[in-house]
Amino acid sequence: MQDHISHPDFYGSLPLQTGFEELADGSAYRPLPDDWFVGTADLVGSTRLIAEGRYKVVNTVGAAVISAQINAAGGERFPFVFGGDGASFALPSAHQERARDALARVIGWARSEFGIEMRGAIVPLAEIRAAGHDVFVARHRPSPGVDYAMFSGGGVAWAEREMKAGRFRIEAAPEGAWPNLEGLSCRWTPMRARNGTILSLLAIPRPDADPGAVAKVMRDVVALTSGLERGGHPVPAVGPGYEWPPIGLALEAHATRAGGSLLWRKLQLVGETLFAWFLFRTGISVGGFDPKHYVETTSANADFRKFDDGLKMTLDCDAETRERLEAKLRQAAEAGLLSYGLYEQDEAIMTCIVPSVTSDDHVHFVDGAAGGYTTAAMAIKGGTA
Repeated sequence: MQDHISHPDFYGSLPLQTGFEELADGSAYRPLPDDWFVGTADLVGSTRLIAEGRYKVVNTVGAAVISAQINAAGGERFPFVFGGDGASFALPSAHQERARDALARVIGWARSEFGIEMRGAIVPLAEIRAAGHDVFVARHRPSPGVDYAMFSGGGVAWAEREMKAGRFRIEAAPEGAWPNLEGLSCRWTPMRARNGTILSLLAIPRPDADPGAVAKVMRDVVALTSGLERGGHPVPAVGPGYEWPPIGLALEAHATRAGGSLLWRKLQLVGETLFAWFLFRTGISVGGFDPKHYVETTSANADFRKFDDGLKMTLDCDAETRERLEAKLRQAAEAGLLSYGLYEQDEAIMTCIVPSVTSDDHVHFVDGAAGGYTTAAMAIKGGTA
């Protein structure tokens, strides 16, 4: 491992890893510089929200944490990870006030727009290391247009636990202090399982487990998915479906109205999405926007698997592979190596951050459509894994 020293573009200088299985062990990861911090947020009562059928709202609010930080960072690249009902990120200390403000605004927006309570925290890396944990990061490049951060070391998970205990808390911004959520959208139709089920999978190492043994299990789990079509990728290669009006139109209006009239923003989006639907149906390119290329890039860019102090995957999975995955995970759990959670549903959904429709750097967060990562995590909390 390198010394924990700062670098003008620490995250951007990290090597890009194209093989996902290579991220199972620590060789691809580097420690965050000493002067960085970790930000994290999640929804309070997400179980109730899911039971009420509001999981797309849950995903949108979780992704808003990342969207606000991207817009506040002024173009600087930084690591972030989407967790379904929340998100985590890391930035240099020079960004701390902007990050605090952006997170506080999202917390206030979630309350005022949706009646949802969010927790948020900013945790200095020095506090994480003093508690005996660390934060290592790698960059996974699933396609030429985008890359996603992978976290290891247990420090992000510790920061989340501290947040839930009430430490390092960020209070909501005053009402009317709107976050900048430009680019946040959720227009694609849910993607039905093509091979049996959409499987949400979490595998979390136990604190005292041997890292080498855990890494082998993680590699084995990823290898088991290699027999699935496109490794279990839930988004079709030709891209997801698009209907009009999109089911996420109202959510996007809440995200992007920035304090303006909700009705007016909905009317604007009706026009924008109708035009987009026409382009997708006809395949006509306009102003540098190629609809066929865009939907194919959307599929390639989708974030359906990650390492985030553990393995998280949203898979289009057949029954045989699901049984083999659970057998492998159960064996590892019985050996004291990890805890796991599984949850099956019929569809996957995507929440997107699109800086520009004419560039290929748009990001797409995938989760199960009926509980996903949040419900899989409940299995771990409930001791059923």
